[in-house]
Amino acid sequence: MATKTKRAKQSREKQPPVLFNKTQAIIAEVNRKLGSTLVTYFNNPRGSVCHDDVLALFELLEKIGHQKRIHLFIKSSGGNGQASLRLVNLLRQYCEEVVAVVPLECASAATMITLGANEILMGPMAYLTSVDTSLTHALSPIDRDNDRVSVSLDELNRVVKLWQAQGSDKSENPYQQLFQHVHPLVIGAVDRAESLSIMLCKELLAYHIKDEATSEKIAATLNSKYPSHGYPILFEEARRIGLKVNMLSPEINSLLLELNELYSQMGQRATTDFDDTHAHSNEILNIWESEGVLVHYQQDKDWFYRTEERRWISLNDNSSWRRMAKVGNKVQKSILYIA
Repeated sequence: MATKTKRAKQSREKQPPVLFNKTQAIIAEVNRKLGSTLVTYFNNPRGSVCHDDVLALFELLEKIGHQKRIHLFIKSSGGNGQASLRLVNLLRQYCEEVVAVVPLECASAATMITLGANEILMGPMAYLTSVDTSLTHALSPIDRDNDRVSVSLDELNRVVKLWQAQGSDKSENPYQQLFQHVHPLVIGAVDRAESLSIMLCKELLAYHIKDEATSEKIAATLNSKYPSHGYPILFEEARRIGLKVNMLSPEINSLLLELNELYSQMGQRATTDFDDTHAHSNEILNIWESEGVLVHYQQDKDWFYRTEERRWISLNDNSSWRRMAKVGNKVQKSILYIA
């Protein structure tokens, strides 16, 4: 009886499409027009750059082998900057030259990935962002949904400057008031994280810029110039910063927008609400693909809303990385066990 109930529940769960054949056709066309190898990386709005991406990328690179040049399509809202450094380091071991291809959003940690590329090709809707660090700490403040919020050093510094600019009592330390809302260990962790962010940018730029002064200037600009973490750095601004950017050809840009639309279909919300407190998610968050192989991370877990805590908790988590590869005329599917 329990088995029947489980099967009935699974049949009602929304499943995202995996459009492997369609995406492969576009990738093959882009490869032909570029005369190079395209590797694609896509995050849906709830996905992010993470350390597991390194192992997923390794699966692709082992399949395609060493290349003279790799064009890396990136569409991401960011994530872990240290993972960005590892991704670029891995790419560099499989090719002589990396070209970042950016048709749309390429923010935060994704911008960091482009810093390790010899060249950045940007479409008319493309933008990079600043990489100033924000951190969600175990002691971060809690929002109205009882979730930890991210804290950035720039925000903290602006609070202190505003306090000082208003001519408050000189005998009173602004941090005494700030500590009532933000734990001192969080402030220390964010300050340390900003130093790390600058170091990561310099390490990434060092792959193709040998002048330390130039690397220092670009890293400092991306970490401290802009008033907003999401400030869009467009083509001309990216060039003024000192990055090697060129316009993406309209033909390639159109193909990549088609590819992005297919990935967006794959990464659509796939949450099934059973009642007010029970739901299930089958959402695809991260996608890596190249000719002949696709690797994606798919959530597969139940959610329960704990009313007394005002938050959702996950149950029965079977989320995993999944691989599809062409072997002859067949497509083989498997699960990647990434710990």
